[in-house]
Amino acid sequence: ADLTGADLYRADLTGANLYRADLSGADLSGADLTRADLTRANLTRANLTRANLTRANLTGADLYRAHLYRAHLTGADLYRAHLTGAHLTGADLTGADLYRAHLTGAHLTGAKANPYTRWPDGFDPKTAGVLL
Repeated sequence: ADLTGADLYRADLTGANLYRADLSGADLSGADLTRADLTRANLTRANLTRANLTRANLTGADLYRAHLYRAHLTGADLYRAHLTGAHLTGADLTGADLYRAHLTGAHLTGAKANPYTRWPDGFDPKTAGVLL
C-alpha cells in the first residue's frame, strides 16, 4: 500500500496488515497500531508520537528519522529495524526486541526499558540515556 504522507492521526489500525507499506512521512501520531504487522514497512520520517505499537511487528522496518516520542513499543518486535536518527525520547521499550536493530544516532534519552528488552550486541542502553 502506498500511504506516503497520509494523515492517520489517532487512527485505529489495531492488527492491521501493513506489510511492506510505504508510510514515509505519514502522520500516525496517537494511532493505535497494537499487534499491527509493519514488517519491512517504510516509515522514514513518519510521525508516531504517542502511537500505541504494543506487540507490533516492525521486523526490518525502516524508521529512519521517525518521530517516536513517548510511543508505546511494549513487546514490539524491532528485530533488524532501521532506527538510524530516530527520536525515541520517552518511548516505552519494555520487553521490546531490538536485537540487530540499527540505532546509530537514535535519540533514546528517557526511554524506558526492562531486563526483557533485547538490545543489539555491544549496545549500552545506559550510555544512550535509557531508564532501566
